[in-house]
Parts: sequence; C-alpha cells; structure tokens
Amino acid sequence: MASSVARILARRLHASARRNALSPFNMPAMSPTMSEGGIASWKKKEGESFFAGDVLLEIETDKATIDVEAQDDGVMAKIMAPDGTKNVKIGTPIAIIGEEGDELAAAADLATKLSSEPPKESSKEPEPPKPESKAPTPPSSSSPAELKPSKPELPSGDRIFASPIAKKIALERGIPLAKVKGSGPEGRILREDVEKYKPSAGAAASSTASQPPAAQLPDYVDTPISNMRRTIGSRLSQSKQELPHYYVTVDITMDKVLKLREVFNKTLSEKDKSAKLSVNDFIVKAAACALSDVPEANSAWLGEVIRTYKKADISVAVATPSGLITPIVKDAGSKGLATISAETKALAKKARDGKLAPSEYQGGTFTISNLGMFGVSDFTAIINPPQSCILAIGSTEAKAVPAPEEERGFKFVQNMKVTMSSDHRTVDGAIAARWLAAFKGYLENPLTFML
Repeated sequence: MASSVARILARRLHASARRNALSPFNMPAMSPTMSEGGIASWKKKEGESFFAGDVLLEIETDKATIDVEAQDDGVMAKIMAPDGTKNVKIGTPIAIIGEEGDELAAAADLATKLSSEPPKESSKEPEPPKPESKAPTPPSSSSPAELKPSKPELPSGDRIFASPIAKKIALERGIPLAKVKGSGPEGRILREDVEKYKPSAGAAASSTASQPPAAQLPDYVDTPISNMRRTIGSRLSQSKQELPHYYVTVDITMDKVLKLREVFNKTLSEKDKSAKLSVNDFIVKAAACALSDVPEANSAWLGEVIRTYKKADISVAVATPSGLITPIVKDAGSKGLATISAETKALAKKARDGKLAPSEYQGGTFTISNLGMFGVSDFTAIINPPQSCILAIGSTEAKAVPAPEEERGFKFVQNMKVTMSSDHRTVDGAIAARWLAAFKGYLENPLTFML
C-alpha cells in the first residue's frame, strides 16, 4: 500500500514539474555581428511537436534568410513574434516552448509577462489617480481651469493592450486604438498594426475632406529599410569616412582571355551545355595569382596589427533584390577555372535566394565588383573593411592602339579598364601599382596561370 501511494505521489510531483517546464525561446544570433533580425516565417505551429534537427523558423539577418533548427525535442507552446516581425533584438523572447505533457494553457500568461515592456520616457501611460491623503495639501496658486494636460490622452474605458511605441504613433496620427486589431499575444496592438491601420470609408472621407488634393494623393512611395540595406549603409558610410581611400587605374588588353574562353566553352559545351566560363572567372583566378605575387594587398587593418593572409579568399559582389552581398570563393588560387565558375554560380544563386550561410559571405580577404556586364566603362568602389582593397571591373570595349607592324599603323584591341581602391594605412601606392601590374600580366597572358 505504501509503495502504491509513493508511486502516485511521484507521478503527481513529476506532472507538477512538467507543468513548469515551459521556457522562452529567444531570438538567436546567427552571426557574430548580428544585433537584430526579422522573423521570415515559422515552420511549426502552436501546439505542434518537433524533434531535434527540425527547422523551427526562418530568420532574416542583414544578409540572408537562415533556417533555425531545434536542439532538442519539444512542443511549440506559443508564438510571440509572428511572421513578418522586423527588428527583433538578439535575446528577445519570440516564442514559448515546452515538452510533451506540459500544460500549454499557461504559455499565454508567460508570453504576456515576457512581452510586457518597461514604459519609455517619451511614451508613459497616464498614471491612475492616487487615493487622497489625509494630510492637508498646500493651496495651489493656479486655478483648475489653468491645468491642462501636456498631450491628448487615450479614450477612457476598458484598458487597451498596446506597446508603448504603438500608443505613441497612434497619438501622433490621431488613430483610435480601440478600432485597431492587434496581432500580438492576446490581441496586443503592435507598431505594425497601427502603421497598417486603414480607416473605414466614412472615416476616411471625413478626414480627407479638409485636406488639399495634393495631400490625398502623394507622389512618392516609402519603402521600409531592410536589415540588409541598413547594414550596407552603416558599414559603407563608416568605410568611406574612416578609411583613407585612393584609386589606381590600368587598361588591360583582353584579346587572349576572350579567345581562350571561346575555346574552353566550345569544349565544355560538348560535355555540359550549362558549364560555361565567364570573363569574371578569369578575373577571379588572375586576382588570386596576383595576391600570391604581392601578398601585401591581401591584408586587413585590425587596429593594432596588419594581418596578411596566406590564402586568397575572393569576395565576389552579387546584386540581389535586397542589396549587395559578397559571397566568397575560398582559396581561389588553388582552384581551376571550371571549379571557380561552378562555385561562383552556386553562391550567386544562393545569394539571390537569400540562403547564404554566414560562413559563405563573412571573412573574405579581397573583393571584386564587376559592373562591366551592365555596360559600365569604369567606376570606383568602396572598400569592404577590414579588407584593404577592392577591385572595380569595367566593360570590355574595342580600342584603337598604335601598331607599326600593321599597314594602317594601328589596330583594334579589346580593352578593359579596372580601378583598385586601396586603404593607404595598409597598402601604399607602390604596392597597388605592383599588384595591378601582376594582375594585368596574368590577364594579358592567361596561359601563365594554367601551367
């Protein structure tokens, strides 16, 4: 009998412990430099079980969309940050997870407790009236009519659950919070709900009746800044302001590269029609070889030291709908043209799909930006710190050059103009000139890097 009672008590204690197993799932850091991110989409619904290795959600970082996998088995008890939530700070609770057998009803209370934000100085709620004190109060020099609130208050009545920033925006725009539908936990009104609110036809007509026609039909479109675009703006502004850029330009004759590319592609197309080399593949290979010859250009300014790399990890700029990203062809000097071509195409596709892993775009040693394919003849690029150099590639165009051996005294060659931006703290002008001379030599005699 005693043993039976003990077993019952043990089961009850175990069940009680299980009910308290709910825990917050915080916004993870997907890279060392990540400070905030967005929720692209949840792959598990509330109440759905998951196992270790299952994808719980997709997170938008400043550069890509990354899958987040579960580390243990569990249950998705409550989702606090729905799909599309932006600018979520690292460590902020975004969900409540538990284990099989937990009482999930308590997840809503825990989510409400975790999502309550401390009031900000600029958006404090009106404090409830305090009970009158029995102590006499000193006479006031101002009459009641002179006491006016500093800002309009929310309508009285049932309390409206909304974040402080949502209340502030609603007050500024004159939006009644009672008519806004909240998408947060327990119907809490978030910033996005207020910004997306559209009044009914009657209310809209009354609010626009007194406005001039120009205010009713704005002639512009506001696009919210993405995490990726914000990071690009911050890093490049810092680079241009703090790094002492200088620029060196050379002309390169591309006739031999173009002829060799034509021969290679004819041979490759017989085996695989999709396997074709681009001019950029030759450029990446030549850059890696030049970095081996002039390693001072393959360096980084790290504050107290200048780091010179032994391998050429070439960052190749790729344009995506969200902004520019630079996936890396690692140790390009040890790879052949076909391998460089295949890796570059695969990385470019992942970049445009937003599927690059942080290790695929962080840590390059030298960057190449090629706008020649868009018909740009020449340009200068901004250095991607802590790298020391970035190479700007222009288009290949026919150019007349002196040729005494020709009957007419000149000939046309396919000319490409390239400009290297260098950080003068690490790469002196003479080093940049030596590197460009080596790079030019490889492209004008491409067989030299195939031996």
